[in-house]
Amino acid sequence: MEPSSYPKVWRLIADDGVSASFGLAADDAMARRQTGTPIVRLYSYRSHTALLGRFQHVGDELHADYCAANGIEINRRPTGGGTILMGEDQLGVGVTIPRDLVDRKRTGVRELFLMYGAGIIEGLSKLGIDAQFHRKNDIEVLGRKIAGMGIYAAKGGGVLFHTSLLVDLDVPLMLSVLKTPFEKISDKQITSIAERMTTVRKELGQKVSLEHVRDAISMGYESTLGVTLDISDFTNEERANIHALENDQYLSDDWIHQRSFPADTFGHASKKTPGGLIHAHITLAGDFIKTVYITGDFFAEEGAVSTLERALKRTHADPAEIRSIVDAVYNTEEDFLQGVPPGAVARVVFKAVEAARGIKEPAHSGGCFA
Repeated sequence: MEPSSYPKVWRLIADDGVSASFGLAADDAMARRQTGTPIVRLYSYRSHTALLGRFQHVGDELHADYCAANGIEINRRPTGGGTILMGEDQLGVGVTIPRDLVDRKRTGVRELFLMYGAGIIEGLSKLGIDAQFHRKNDIEVLGRKIAGMGIYAAKGGGVLFHTSLLVDLDVPLMLSVLKTPFEKISDKQITSIAERMTTVRKELGQKVSLEHVRDAISMGYESTLGVTLDISDFTNEERANIHALENDQYLSDDWIHQRSFPADTFGHASKKTPGGLIHAHITLAGDFIKTVYITGDFFAEEGAVSTLERALKRTHADPAEIRSIVDAVYNTEEDFLQGVPPGAVARVVFKAVEAARGIKEPAHSGGCFA
């Protein structure tokens, strides 16, 4: 359904410092019972909370012992995607819409991302940040990720649009929590990973408050959807439903620690090229590339490495497909990685794939932001 057909007044719920279980249960419970007025929920978790994607496994994604020792909660979202670290400097966005407001014949997942991501993009614009929707489910600023989006259709209920917006981020802490394909991460690699992401404060060069960002995002949604957001709170009945779902599901070890797929494996390979040394760090999930990091001492255009990594992510680990993807990325711009031919990139990536296939121990994958 087009935004012009929406109810003209939506509810706006803002809450901060929520627990992992309550924060997830609130969005899920409201989606399951969403048959009335749409809701935009703009909230933050207590610092810090590690949230798995729906189809991930704790042992593959997180250093659980580190989380336990440092009071970092672990839980699982109903939406897919990668693991994220949430806290007082990340704005959670949950938009719940009744099912009958979604034209399923005309509106696919990408269209929903475009529709409900537009409010975030517009809100960032009001702050002075030029952001764009990129690829499957990211919002980026000049090739650097600032938000990741997810969609969940609640059984018998409505649709939940989920986003985590980086107002700020402690990258070393994130890398202490999340497992990566690197056995050890050097300061140079931390810097390299940090350059693939950005935050509101980094883009603005000042410490804006979460409340200021929340106000801008709420105005962004009012503008793009053509609605008025009426400040609201959970009713007593809604809170009872949230707590019931929290106790039944989001406080359950069966939910948090479930495993749907075989354990991940990882591999590393290196290759000298005329443009410098190139390293590929790979996480495999079965026959698919789950994450890939490309590092080395070569020179590249701004955003080139992250573009290549995203193109290879979630693709079949077949040498012909890897070469095809690398060639397609190179064709977007001449001398994409300076002095590093596409064939060399494809070969080092597949060598890392072969190394991962030879590893028997469970391995590590990067998170949604990394």
